[in-house]
Amino acid sequence: MQSFPMFIRTTGRRVIIAGGGEQAAQKARLMLKTDATLVLLAPELDVELADLVAAGRATQVTGAITPHSFSDAALVFIGTGCPGLDGALHALAKVGKAQVNVVDQPALCDMTTPSVVDRDPVVVAIGTEGTAPVLARQIKTQVEQMLDPTLGTFAALAGRLRGAVAANVPRPDRRAFWRWAFAETPWQMHRSGQQRAAADLLKQAITSRDVPKAQGHIALVGAGPGARDLLTLRAVQRLQEADVIFYDRLVDPGVLELARRDAERVYVGKVVGAHAWPQDRICALIVAEAARGRRVVRLKSGDPGIFGRATEELDAARAAGVAVEIVPGVTAASAAAAVLGQSLTERGQTDTLVLTTGRHCDGDIPENWADHALPGTTLVFYMGVGAAGRIGQSLLRKGLPADTSMTIAADVSKRDQRIVTTTIDDLPKDISRTGIVGNALFIIRIAHGDHTVQSVNVRDSLCPETSLVSM
Repeated sequence: MQSFPMFIRTTGRRVIIAGGGEQAAQKARLMLKTDATLVLLAPELDVELADLVAAGRATQVTGAITPHSFSDAALVFIGTGCPGLDGALHALAKVGKAQVNVVDQPALCDMTTPSVVDRDPVVVAIGTEGTAPVLARQIKTQVEQMLDPTLGTFAALAGRLRGAVAANVPRPDRRAFWRWAFAETPWQMHRSGQQRAAADLLKQAITSRDVPKAQGHIALVGAGPGARDLLTLRAVQRLQEADVIFYDRLVDPGVLELARRDAERVYVGKVVGAHAWPQDRICALIVAEAARGRRVVRLKSGDPGIFGRATEELDAARAAGVAVEIVPGVTAASAAAAVLGQSLTERGQTDTLVLTTGRHCDGDIPENWADHALPGTTLVFYMGVGAAGRIGQSLLRKGLPADTSMTIAADVSKRDQRIVTTTIDDLPKDISRTGIVGNALFIIRIAHGDHTVQSVNVRDSLCPETSLVSM
């Protein structure tokens, strides 16, 4: 950032606007949202500005302008319509040690004015450091649509009740109280038009101290393949609600930036083939944190329900009577297909999608990859790098030609993503040549009529970590 965003207190302070025309009027309109004392430095004012003076909302100074004219001002805006005069006034204002904004002259600006979404006292400021005002306005429009029009009045009510909450609600219970207020019945009543009833409910809860106790909760959240803009809105919401977040190596650091700043972050260090934390330890710890009334996020790469060990964590939470939910994420296969600009299925060609893993959960179960290599199938291997040679041999024994095309997709959607086109025969060699390790998957499409593939019945007892999805 070349500019640091912050809010400047205006109560009891002057905001100086030098100019009497449209440029000055634009800044005055913006400052009227505050409680600052507006001072207009201009010998003549247009009709709009003159009306502000007549109404007592601003004062006009018509005399000589000196550095003292700008001293002790919270903000100074200069917009006379004459670039030369603006430059001269800027020099005087800087001698007066003011923070200055000169209209349409970025080089003379100590500060820039953001696009503002006003739900007073909730204010969202959007800035582009003066590079793209039109973009800032577009973002403003999107945020305006996101925020309920009554949000400000509810926030103001909460502000008036903060003292009572501090006096009556024990400190450990306050976060739960405010979470209940802003996410559940009080806010829902307020936004539906029942403002008085919402206020009465809050006051009753404070007075009686019958505050909802913090309820522990576990969310198994899919972080997607890497890019944080592929997270769902619900995933972002859970991250912002979390008291503690458990994450592993495959979660991109940018995703964690979406979490609440004071949320505790615990790295559980999962690495393919070498788990720093055993799964039973992770299960025990997330349950213990939820039992303390904390909101826990178990952040998992991709989708928690696809090779994400979600079943163990779900079972542990339910056995302890802890509320648990799954927040789906974009799985690597879908992300890879998007990067390739392809569909994982195609009508009449590949109408079955198989997601399988190169790492069997039980070494005693025979490898069954080839059983899925049937005509009309898109076959996707997760965590297959370490087993690439065996996977290739299995497919060749099935009867697929050695030159059958395969795609290796590594670190999909991340900055260092790699897409490699290879063949079954060259798969191990190309993995070694490109230095791909760990987080990669293989995609192979076997369209109807492409190859003569031996017919083999799928075994009745598949490894539980193998998923077969028919489309």
